[in-house]
Amino acid sequence: MINKIIIFLFVIMLVGCSTQQPIVRTTKPPYKKPTAVVVNTPKKPVPTKTETTTKSSTTKTSTTNQNTNQNSQSEILEATTRVKVTTAMVLDYISKYKDVAKSNMKQYGIPSSIILGQGILESGAGTGPLSSLANNHFGIKCHKGWTGPSVKYDDDEAQECFRKYELPNESYKDHALFLTSRAWYLPLFDLEKDDYKQWAIGLKKAGYATDPKYPEKLIGIIERYQLNKYDSEVLGTEYIPLNTKDQISLKSNLYQVSQGDTLYSISKKFNITIEDLKKKNNIGENTISLGQNLIIK
Repeated sequence: MINKIIIFLFVIMLVGCSTQQPIVRTTKPPYKKPTAVVVNTPKKPVPTKTETTTKSSTTKTSTTNQNTNQNSQSEILEATTRVKVTTAMVLDYISKYKDVAKSNMKQYGIPSSIILGQGILESGAGTGPLSSLANNHFGIKCHKGWTGPSVKYDDDEAQECFRKYELPNESYKDHALFLTSRAWYLPLFDLEKDDYKQWAIGLKKAGYATDPKYPEKLIGIIERYQLNKYDSEVLGTEYIPLNTKDQISLKSNLYQVSQGDTLYSISKKFNITIEDLKKKNNIGENTISLGQNLIIK
């Protein structure tokens, strides 16, 4: 009996313990994957080594071109035609014809500054059509009595007759004869030989040009390139440099390549070795092009 009681109590204890144990699940609830939020943030492009080098090279080239442009200033010359020339071209023209102008001043009494200034303006520093076709550097028309060669060119009227010369120097001589042989230009020779302003105004009054701004253009060229310096050299007077903002130094360090030029001829002209010339201008081969500006100093 006692044994039965003990067994009964033991059974009751077992049942009580089993009802108090936690329930353990053997299967997991389905996993819900969180939704990802995508934000499109634009990225700044990272320059490659090539791009960086190109940008740096472009900047250097731009700076170099800017410096070159400052040394190769251009202007528009307009008389019988409209042409664009560089400072180097005008300085080269002055170098070629200054001695002719000084000689004509001594012989005919016309200021060198006026001669050179008109030559630059009328011929476009030797690049205009009339100077190229007819060596006519002063836009002198045929007029009555001219029996020499001529060319037709549109000016104030269509196909006007202009004088043609064998050489540019003949044009310079005819310019002097043209002014000294006509009565309406005679008042000019009563002016002071170094008074280029009154000479410029007098030429317009005498009918040399129809352009109302002719004196202004001529005076501007004379002062810009200090052409009155040659008047002083002929007269033996002291030259006082003009103080103008547009003044160009005659000691330019640039030379513009002309037809027939070679590195050898340019080196001889400016007393510089070919190697130095190539080095100053970063020239690898013995090749130069027409119109190219070369550093010669």
